[in-house]
Amino acid sequence: MKLILESQRLVLREMIPDDQPELMKVLGNVDSMRYYPAPFSVEKVKEWIAWNIANYQQYQHGLWAVIRKEDNTFLGDCGITMQNIEGTLLPEIGYHIRPDFCGNGYATEAARACLDDAFNTLNYSLIISYMHCKNLPSMRVAQKTGMQFVRYFEKIVMGEWVREALYQIKKEDYHSLPQP
Repeated sequence: MKLILESQRLVLREMIPDDQPELMKVLGNVDSMRYYPAPFSVEKVKEWIAWNIANYQQYQHGLWAVIRKEDNTFLGDCGITMQNIEGTLLPEIGYHIRPDFCGNGYATEAARACLDDAFNTLNYSLIISYMHCKNLPSMRVAQKTGMQFVRYFEKIVMGEWVREALYQIKKEDYHSLPQP
């Protein structure tokens, strides 16, 4: 397991196939996946991990396992993936945190660490985030990291058309924000 990023309370590391049972607590959970067409199956979680491992090789980034430092608890995933938004490939920050750990600022803390990396190490000039148009908790995380709402758009998610809210932040705007 390769350590990628570290924040005050969290470590972000590469996912490995053995993370599947812990990741099921997030992606297979009805509560945390209520804005998706359905929770993930065991097989879909295995595919998710394999997709991220392939992203690490192709892009040098992907969604990372989010681990709480104090007790090594697997909280979820967060990172940068390349997403096709209406024909344009854009770097997108994504995050999924176990429902029993939501509301503690972990998603925002992990997202900020990923944004720092995206702008300072990966040298992206723009990062987007998108979520189901009714997913207010994810919208709040995007807003807390300084992202601004851009527009709504339609995207196929798990075989279904879904109305998504698109947020973005430019490198220069991120660097002008007060740091927490």
